Amino acid sequence: MLGVDVGMARVGVAASDPDGMLATPVKTLKRDLKKNSDMTVLVKLAAERDVKQIFVGLPRSLSGGETASTAMARDYAGELTNRLVAARQQVEVRLVDERLTTVSAHRSLRDAGLDGRKHRAVVDQVAAVEILQQVLEMRRHGQFAPGLLVSPGFSGLDDVF
Repeated sequence: MLGVDVGMARVGVAASDPDGMLATPVKTLKRDLKKNSDMTVLVKLAAERDVKQIFVGLPRSLSGGETASTAMARDYAGELTNRLVAARQQVEVRLVDERLTTVSAHRSLRDAGLDGRKHRAVVDQVAAVEILQQVLEMRRHGQFAPGLLVSPGFSGLDDVF
């Protein structure tokens, strides 16, 4: 499995071990709105790692409402799904609630003693780890398909969590 934290400038990526016990950071990709090279790298990573599911964080407001970032994550997940289908990869893409993961990631980095100026380089990976670790915990508690399945042509307007 891969966990993905989508931002305006960067995309954090994390992966689980084969047994689905632990999420670890993989890399931070530069967001490329013109060529979508970040998505090309994700599709390649999915193939190289024989990924079956990708979990994209869906940022909501604290009250659970929609934000501009929510729409961006939905669009990203939809385009990623289309690219995986075009590459003939059987990979499920799911949107999962990720409220406060970036805040929590900054806190973890600060608690680990990392200088605040250095957070930017790794905070997206840490947020992706938190997204994926949350999914792994849900799976351990019997919820094997958390979040909202993104299918080709996905609009994301009628999600239910």
